[in-house]
Order: sequence, then structure tokens, then C-alpha cells
Amino acid sequence: MMGKVLGIVIMASALLAGAALYYLQVYGFYQEVDAPAEGIMLLPLGSAEGEVIPMEDFSAIDADSSPIRYRACFTTPYSLALLTETFQMVEDVEPRNAPNWFDCFDAAALGAELKEGTALTFLSQKNIHFGVDRIVAVTQDGRGYVWHELNDCGDKDYDGTIVGEECPALPSRIAPTE
Repeated sequence: MMGKVLGIVIMASALLAGAALYYLQVYGFYQEVDAPAEGIMLLPLGSAEGEVIPMEDFSAIDADSSPIRYRACFTTPYSLALLTETFQMVEDVEPRNAPNWFDCFDAAALGAELKEGTALTFLSQKNIHFGVDRIVAVTQDGRGYVWHELNDCGDKDYDGTIVGEECPALPSRIAPTE
């Protein structure tokens, strides 16, 4: 009899822990984010200073638990032709999945549009967090998507290799004690 009770307690604990873990990963850490006061910025060709593009219908989520959890959606009147002639493009990036409840960001559909060439990706900001760039994708019909992507410095830092001089200074992870 004692074994059955112990088994039920273990199973119930595992079920409760699994449900809590699922909730925290999918819902718990995310919060809605207001539209940036400066707007959506893209880096112009040959410049390191971002330029604001017009946007409407902005919706975004973020989480403090990771610098790559940011996702946003918006619309812009700018055409792909204008964007490609004016701003720095980024090649070989794929959108990161967003939680299912964040309806406007469908990474699979956006990935398909990127492969078809009906959407293009642009660099919004280098090192928005150490080793993380902000990427903006815009489709032919003016829908825009934003996410964060590890850059070379982030890949080096997180895989344990030595960070070279081309990367910005590594932020201290532990505050020094005095």
C-alpha cells in the first residue's frame, strides 16, 4: 500500500513540475512591450547610425530571462525596392519561433517567404545586447517582423571560444565586491 501512495506522490509531483515548467517557458516570463519611442530602426548602407522607418500596428513581446526572446510585428508603407536600395541587408538568418499565443509572428510562414524571396531581412541594430543583433524582416505586402539573433561575438561567447578584438568589450557577469 505504501508503495502505491509513494508512486502516486511521485507521479503527481512530476506532472505538477512539468506543467509549471511548460507554463514558465511559454507564458511566464514574457511581457508585452510598447512600441519603441524612436520607432523601428534600420541601418542605412555605409552607416552605423540607425534610421527610423514608418510603422503602424506594432505588437511585441520580450522576456528578461534571455536576450533572444524579443519578437515584434508591424506594418510599413516602404516597399522592398526602397528598403534594399537604402538599408543594410542580412543574409542567411532564419526567424526564431515565437510562443503560439503570439499570433502575429509565424516563424514558419515567414521562413517560407524568406526562401521564396517575397520577404527580405535587414540589420536593425548591432549588439543590442552583447553578442545579439536585432533583425527586421519585411514582406512584399509591408508586414514587418523583428527578432534577435546571435552574431559572431555571441556565438563565440556562448560556445566558450575566446572572444577576439573585433567584438565589443564583454560585459561583466558578476559585479566586483569591494
